[in-house]
Amino acid sequence: MTTHPKINRKRRRLLHQVVTTAVATAAATRVAAAPAATAPSAAAASRGKGSDDKPHKIVYQLNKADPEYIEHILNSVAAMLSKYPEEIAIAVVCFGPGIHLIARKPQRPIPEELRRRAKGQAEFYGVRYIACGNTMKTLGWGPEAIEPFATIEEVGAAAIMELQEAGYAYLAW
Repeated sequence: MTTHPKINRKRRRLLHQVVTTAVATAAATRVAAAPAATAPSAAAASRGKGSDDKPHKIVYQLNKADPEYIEHILNSVAAMLSKYPEEIAIAVVCFGPGIHLIARKPQRPIPEELRRRAKGQAEFYGVRYIACGNTMKTLGWGPEAIEPFATIEEVGAAAIMELQEAGYAYLAW
């Protein structure tokens, strides 16, 4: 049985809206209910302290500046945090145009809401945001160009590889 492509798009759009709303509501509820003592500091989140001993580990590749693309990744991160609240280590490696999400002064149009979400995920949930040093060098950026919640690795692709070697599942969108 085949369904009409327009119907599938409408269903996908509706499902996306329902999931996005549910994930955002769950994340907001969790932030409001979380005691401050259990939230890792921004420095601990950036360094990923204690994250390698979690039973679930995932690394996301974020290499585009497209807001819809970034939103999908941030929604997936939020869904993983909801599903495995205390049992997951998450890293997001930003390179190419995707690095603008974690730039202090992005040179691409990244909605402020998405930038705040990434910062919140890092500060409140220990999500590691990693900037690619090669991309930064290409852009002529120094360490001051990247938000303080993120770390810088010399080569973003190498960071992904090393995280995989440490047991992280790799997800490219």
